[in-house]
Order: sequence, then C-alpha cells, then structure tokens
Amino acid sequence: MTENDTCPRVPKAMSTQHPDNAFLPHFAHGPEAIKGEDEIVEADYVFSVLGCDEQMWDYEGKGADVDVVMKLLLANPEFFRRRRLGRDVFLTLRIPNPAVEVGMQKKVEEALHNIPASFDLAQQFYTEPGPPPIFEVILPMTATAEDPLWVYQYYQKIVAGMGSTELVPGKRLAQWLGETLPKSINVIPLVEDMAGLSRIDDLVGHYLRYLEELGQGPSYLRVFLARSDPALNYGLLSAALLNKIALQRLDSLQRASGVTLYPIIGVGGVPFRGNLRPGFVDSVLEEYPSVQTFTVQSSFKFDHSPETVRREVGKLLAHCPGSPLPIDEPRAQAIVQKYTACYQEQVERLAPLVNTLAAMTPQRRDRRLHIGLFGYSRAVETSGNHATVHLPRAITFCAALYSLGVPPELLALESLTPGDLAFLREVYPHFRDDVMAAGRFANESAIKRFLGRSAWEAARDYLPEVDQEHRGVTSLIGDRIEGKYSQAWTRQLVVWAAEIRGFLG
Repeated sequence: MTENDTCPRVPKAMSTQHPDNAFLPHFAHGPEAIKGEDEIVEADYVFSVLGCDEQMWDYEGKGADVDVVMKLLLANPEFFRRRRLGRDVFLTLRIPNPAVEVGMQKKVEEALHNIPASFDLAQQFYTEPGPPPIFEVILPMTATAEDPLWVYQYYQKIVAGMGSTELVPGKRLAQWLGETLPKSINVIPLVEDMAGLSRIDDLVGHYLRYLEELGQGPSYLRVFLARSDPALNYGLLSAALLNKIALQRLDSLQRASGVTLYPIIGVGGVPFRGNLRPGFVDSVLEEYPSVQTFTVQSSFKFDHSPETVRREVGKLLAHCPGSPLPIDEPRAQAIVQKYTACYQEQVERLAPLVNTLAAMTPQRRDRRLHIGLFGYSRAVETSGNHATVHLPRAITFCAALYSLGVPPELLALESLTPGDLAFLREVYPHFRDDVMAAGRFANESAIKRFLGRSAWEAARDYLPEVDQEHRGVTSLIGDRIEGKYSQAWTRQLVVWAAEIRGFLG
C-alpha cells in the first residue's frame, strides 16, 4: 500500500488543456491561443470560479510551467487556504511516455523531479501538515503493465531515493537538500488503442500484481480511458463501444482483485469525441454510469457562460458511480471490426482535404510540438491495404471535417444493419442523439461530393433541421479549398464556422 492511499476523495471533474474551444477566454493574452501565464490563471479560474476539483497539468507535447504550485498558491491564497491543494482540489501531471515520445523523454525527469519541490513549497504555504499538492501522474499511450511500473519505480528509487546517495564522504544528499517527499506517487495508466481497451483487465491486473510483488499493493487505482484518439483511429461508434467494453472489464477486475478501480474517461465537447458539454451532461452520465472522473475540456469551459458551466460541472460532482451498462462483447467487437474498416476507408479518401484544412485551423494552445514533429500527429492504418495515413490530432481532425460540412460522426453509417442499430439502442442508448447533434452542421452537397451518394443516403436519417448559416460557410470553405484561394481568408471562415457551432473540434 502506498502512502497516498489515504487520499480522502477522488476527483470527478478534471479540467484539461485540450484546445477544442471556439472562443478564447477573457484572460487570454494572445490573439488566438492560451499560453504561458494564461494557464496558471486558467487553473485558478477552473477551481475557484467553475467548480472543477482537478486540473490536468500537461507536459505532453507542450511546455509546462514547473512553478505551477507556487504560482497557483500565490495567485489566490485565500481560496487555496480554504480549499487545500492535494486534499480538496487536485493537480495531476500528464507526462510524456518515454517508450513512445522519444523526443520528450527528458521531460519525464523534469516533471517527476518537480513533485518534491512542489511539496516543499506547499509546506511553507500551509501552516499545518497535509497531503502533497501533487501525488499522481498520468502516463499516456500505456500499452503494457511495465509502462506505469517504470514511472512508479523511477520516482520511488531515483527521485525519492536520491536522498540516501553520498556525494561527500559520510554525508547523505538529504542532509544537503532535505528529505524528498512524497516517497511515492500513484501512476494513472492512460489506455488509448483498440488492443489495450479490449484487454484492459489484463494490462491493469498485471500492473496491480507488480505492485503487490513489491509489497505495495494499492487499495485503489485510477485508470484513464481515452475517447478522442480511439475515435480518430476507429471512428465514433468503435470508440464508444471499446470504452464500454473496457468499463465492463474493469468492473469485473475490481470484483476479482478487491482493489477499487476509479475510471476516468477523456471526453471532449464534440459528439465524435464524447459529447460532454453543457446541455448533454445528463446523457453522457447515462452512457457511462460507472465512470468516476470526466474530463472538462476547453470548449466546455470557455464556449459557454460561467454560470452555465458551474451548473453543469455541479452535475459531474454530484454523480455517484454505479455499475457499467452491460454489453455483449463478441457482438460489439463484430460491429467494431466492420465499422472501423468502413470508417478507415473513408478517412483515407478524406485525408488530403483534412490535412489541407488542418493548416488553416487555429491552434488554441501554444503547443511546443505539433503536426509532423516527433510523432505528435497521428497515423491511422487503413484496413484494406495497410497503408499509413497521417492525420492531425483529433481536435484539428474534427474541426477540418466540420468545416467542410462532413461531421466525422456521419462516417461509416452505411456499414450498420437494422440488427446492429437494434443492438446499439440497448448498449449505446444515445448513439442516435449523438449523431443527430452532429448532423445539424452537415452539408448535403459536401457529403455527396467528398464521400458519395451511399454515404449521404446512410446519413440523411440522422439529419435534423440543418443550421443554414453553418451550411453556407462550409460551402464557401469547400469551394475555396478546391480553388486554392487565400489561406488567410479560408482560416477566417473556419473560425466563423466554429463560432456558429460553439466548439472548434
């Protein structure tokens, strides 16, 4: 058991830095992006104004302020004395995965070595001893049980263990720098691919056995399920079904192991990435009743009034997790396989247009690495010929397709039979609602032009009254892309379309 198992509560509303917002918040200093000190202000704002109880502090693919704890405490000392960091509100680091993100490997060292420094600063701020301000880290693209074990052991043996090192004869390093606390941290595996989600009980169960063998078996573990990247790689429906399979398997593992598992799901505002936004919170809670923590991304926070956001965040905080919706896994996997094949074939056709528009889509965060650098773009292996299609990240991918009038939720619908749809009504009750929410922003001409009549025939049943202003803007964008007009004006049209929708992507 680790020292952090006594944490009195597990957060429910995790604010993240995913840049899916159409509008910039009032505190942003840049003309297009949130960056630098803005993110310190943002963290204070989501805690003290919007009511979120956790902030993900992201080292993956972007710069991260290592002095975040000190700056937060000094920015709003009255609030953080009342709501203690590490006890009432939480700061959780997302670090790069050294096994995958080779160019970011040393950022892992930076992030982990900053945890004790933050502890010392917090102890000076608070008059009474208490929990560390940071004691959990998220490891993206977790593929094996060894991935989180590397992080867990590195922190414990190298970061916390360095105090016993002798650099001067007879003198421990701790005598010079002071004791290193906390002595251990919790590692949250973030699972993002089909194989990992389908067998998540094996991955997590193996990691729990590693910890037990060390004599440090935890009483609980948080497990993070990706929702955006599975949608990018396999499509909306496959991503949702894979998440539901994973949640069912985690529930079984929890009962078998005796370790309490707290699922986190990385949902965004656009239906393709989860549809968690004001007006749809209740339906998302119904879809994923066993989830403990939901991500509150930038569009949720900044494309709606603070009063609305507080009310909807309150629903997340009031949610009491229960059992997952039961799902017939072989039946679901059969749908996933054929739907994914159809989706990937269509994505391959759309990729040149998507990548062209990606260059004209505003980036709402100041990211250090992006498309094409160190694997920060995503590659999708298409089912037919195993060719690799390079795409932008999920938010930009969605923004590009919405800007064309071809919402990605409408892809691959022709692969579904009446029997499939009957099954989905049981296991994914809001599937039709999610697709119809996207259908408001469809452009019939664009779907026929870029995907063909069969795709249009499958999609038309999901189209309510189409937003005519958005349709008009997407027609202009499509014409300008094919005519190779000025990128600057096309970029303005992309922003206009996002503002009409109320989200970027």
